[in-house]
This record gives sequence, structure tokens and C-alpha cells, in this order.
Amino acid sequence: MLSDNTNNISNTNNTGRRLPELLAPAGSLDKLKIAIHYGADAVYMGGAAYSLRAHAVLKMEEIAAAVSYAHERGVRVFITINIMAHNSDLSGLRDYLRRLRDMRVDGLIISDPGIFALARKWVPEINIHISTQANITNSASALFWQEQGAGRVNLARELTLAEIKEIRADTNIKLEVFVHGALCISYSGRCSLSLYMTGRDANHGNCAHPCRYRYILEEEKRPGQYFPVEEDGHGTYIFNSRDLCLLHRLPELMAAGVDSIKIEGRMKSVYYVGAVVRLYRAALDYIAARRETTEAAAITLPAAMNDELAKIGSRGYTENFFDGPPEQQDMLYSGIKYAQTHAPVGLVRQVDGRKLIEVRNQIISGDWIEYLEPGFKQQQARIIRINNEKGELEKANPGNMVELQTEPPIVDWQVNGLLRRKQPENRMDQGAG
Repeated sequence: MLSDNTNNISNTNNTGRRLPELLAPAGSLDKLKIAIHYGADAVYMGGAAYSLRAHAVLKMEEIAAAVSYAHERGVRVFITINIMAHNSDLSGLRDYLRRLRDMRVDGLIISDPGIFALARKWVPEINIHISTQANITNSASALFWQEQGAGRVNLARELTLAEIKEIRADTNIKLEVFVHGALCISYSGRCSLSLYMTGRDANHGNCAHPCRYRYILEEEKRPGQYFPVEEDGHGTYIFNSRDLCLLHRLPELMAAGVDSIKIEGRMKSVYYVGAVVRLYRAALDYIAARRETTEAAAITLPAAMNDELAKIGSRGYTENFFDGPPEQQDMLYSGIKYAQTHAPVGLVRQVDGRKLIEVRNQIISGDWIEYLEPGFKQQQARIIRINNEKGELEKANPGNMVELQTEPPIVDWQVNGLLRRKQPENRMDQGAG
């Protein structure tokens, strides 16, 4: 188990002042490895029970392997136990907690006060973080959890910067803030819409995401006759929020004393996890390099980082409540998401001997690709030859293991590195990412 005060060397600049922890989603072992490769200081994941992502969970042996892999690299692992629990959910909890303790996980992310009390009783040696599901929107609530012995609170997404500063001034507990990812039409994800519409309970990790649906209006006495539902003429995706993005507000969050910045996305692709973690790692390190001579809140990130955002799939971006309540422009009424300008095409699986790439979207000889290095550099090259164990291929499909010859040659291949290409208008094939 790593100390909650332990950070990678990249977490401090040469003045010794700490950067916020970069906390990344790990919905699978692959995503954990990608997140660590691109600079995460900590990752969070869920087991088969008690987690709010029922389709992004790890088996107990996978959690043990994840903790071992992460700890060998100085990265912390936090486990989500954040469902809204009923009595029936408590059966088996003690054994589950003790198995996590024996694996030496670094923290538990809990929202239910009952589960919190039981965890404090049964595994008091494990640090407890309070989930955003607890809806902490004021200093008194944060102080309550501090007095109960929690080590950290993940603040509700519905807070302004001014409110975050007030909570920081009033408490000593560590503060964690979501900075990137999907938003729910609810207070920090406490939503019953999915349960009522589909029978799938979001508060038990099985959300059907009805806020992304397209809706029609039907009058009771006119079945089959549909009336337009319009929001300012834009369309019928009436609940569909843009994605949260506080990339350019990181300097202000750092100046406010936030201890951890968190990325949403345990159910997103390995490409999404790697690309977003890489971008936020680069932003934090950029700020660190300038903080000795410039006040953190006054630092401006380069425009190239904004360009990078466009290469990652999203519903468009909003800063949500950061400056005040969101407005119409913070919703996406015209569709479920924006077109993605770049597509993932490969994941480096082996570099010793043969350099093997697992193909994620179809690639063709002649394609221009980018290899994403840790940091904020990428190598651009054209594929001039694709080989598998049987010989040369004209193209490779998702799931194929291939070697690539490029011009110019890509140097310094690293396992878990990502490859992408600009998405041609006539080839919108999407693979597993």
C-alpha cells in the first residue's frame, strides 16, 4: 500500500510544491496500463460488486494483478464501493473489504454512510475517499466527513470555483475534483431515470444512459402521431449535456488548493483514456515548469492543447458550473456526440524482437499515422508495409497483430503506446478503440 501523500516525481516542480494528483479511470487492466503509461499518478476501478459501472469491473484476481502492476510503478489504486446500498447489498461486504485490504489497495471510494461505517470498523487501515455520489456541495458536509475520519472528498460536480475555494479555506481534508468526462442530468450522478424507463438501476451501476436518447412527443389521444420537441430549434436530445472539460482552468484549481484532479471514463476506450491522461499530464507538467516564476492562476496553456482536445471523441465541451450555472449552450441538442477527427488504429503490444501492434481500426498501406509518446510529442509517419506472421498485407483489420514499416521510421516504440490517424471523410469505420 502506497502512502496517500506519495506522488510520482512528476508531481513536484523544482520548488518542491506539489502538483495535484492525476487520477485516471481503469475499467480494465488494459486501461490501467495505458493510464499509467501516459502519466497517471493514481487509478480508480471497481470490482464485480458495489461499483457504479456494472460493465467496467474487474475480477478479484484482476484487481490483485492491477495493484501489483501499479505499485511496482509508484502508482496508487483506489477501489469504488459507491452504490446506493440496500440491506441485501451488505451480504459479503466484510469478506470483500478484507480481501481488498490483503491486496493492499490504497483507498476505497465510498458514498453510503453505512458502508463507510462498516469499512471503518472492519478495515480501519484503508484510507477512505468520499465519492461524488455523496453530493458534497458545502463546507459543513466536507467537515462532517473529515470528522468521521475520511481522508478525501470528491466534491460534487455542481460547484463553482468560488465554492471550491471556500471549502478549501474551511477544511483540512483532501479535495478531489472531476475535470473531464461525461456529465449526468442529475446531482453528481444520483439519477433514477434509467430505472424508471428501462428497469436498469443507475445507482447500482447499471445505467442505460437515457439522457443520451432522442425523444419524441406523443399526445395520449393521438397514438402514433408525433409532435416536434424542440429546444430553441436545435433538436430533441433534451437531456444530452456536453462533456466536462476544465483543462484550461487547471491553473486556477491548483491555486485553489485542489489535491486531486479526476478524469471520468471507466467505460470509455483505451484510446480515450490514454489520450486524455496524456493531455492532462502534459498540462500539469507545463504549469509546474512555469510556476516558479509565474503565479499558478495566471498561467495560460498553449493553444496546441486545445487542438488536441478536438482529436479525442466527445459531445463537445462545457465548464459546467465552474463560473456559474450552465446554460443552453452547455447542452448538445443536435445529436449524441460530435464527429471524431482522429481514430485509434493501434496499440503497441510488444517491442522486444518483433514490434507487434494490435490493430484497433482498419489500416491500409499508405495511411499516415501518429504515434503518441508520453509527454506531448507525437511522431508522424506513413505506413509503407504491413506484415503479419504469414507475410505482407495490403490492409489490416481490428484484432490483427501486425508489424509496421513506416517512413520516416518511428523510433522508441514503447509497450502500451497508442497509434492514431486522421479520420478520412469516406472511412468512418470505428473499432474498439
